[in-house]
Amino acid sequence: MAQGISRRSMIARAGSAAVVTSSLPVQRAQAAAAQTPQSAAVSDFDRRAQSTDPTKCDYWRHCAIDGVLCGCCGGGVHTCPPGTQPSPVSWIGTCRNPVDNRSYVIAYRDCCGRTLCNSSPDCHCNTEDRELPVYRPQANNDIIWCFGGSSAVYHCSTAALVGQTE
Repeated sequence: MAQGISRRSMIARAGSAAVVTSSLPVQRAQAAAAQTPQSAAVSDFDRRAQSTDPTKCDYWRHCAIDGVLCGCCGGGVHTCPPGTQPSPVSWIGTCRNPVDNRSYVIAYRDCCGRTLCNSSPDCHCNTEDRELPVYRPQANNDIIWCFGGSSAVYHCSTAALVGQTE
C-alpha cells in the first residue's frame, strides 16, 4: 500500500473522510428535528393562547410582548393611539395562532410621545415566550424601543403580524 499511494494522496483521502464523517451527526440531528412532531414545539403560552380578545395578555400575538397593550389605550393590536407615534425600531417574536396552528412572525413596536397609558392592570403584559437575552436586542422585550423617534416617552405596545414562518 505504501508503494502504490503517495503521502499527499493518503492525507487528502484521510481529510475527505474526516469531513464526511464530521457532517454525519449534523445530518442526523437535522433529520431528527425534521421528524419531531409539531406538538413538541408548543410552549405553555401556546397551550393557553386565545384568538378572540386582543385586549388580553393571552391573545396569541402577545407571546413575546412586554408593556401596556395599545388596544386598551385607544389604539389597536397593530395601530398606535391618537397622539402617539410608532417607534422606528421593533423587536420580534414568533407566535402560534391557535385557529390555524401555524406560526407567525410578530413585530412588536412601542408607541411613543405620551406618558404611560393608565389602563387596567390586565393590559400590562410581560409574556416572555421565546424571548432572547439583551445581547440579541432584536428579540428582547425589556428595552424601551422609543429611541430614534421624535420622543423617547413610552405609551404602549403593538403586535403587528409580519409574515408566516412555516
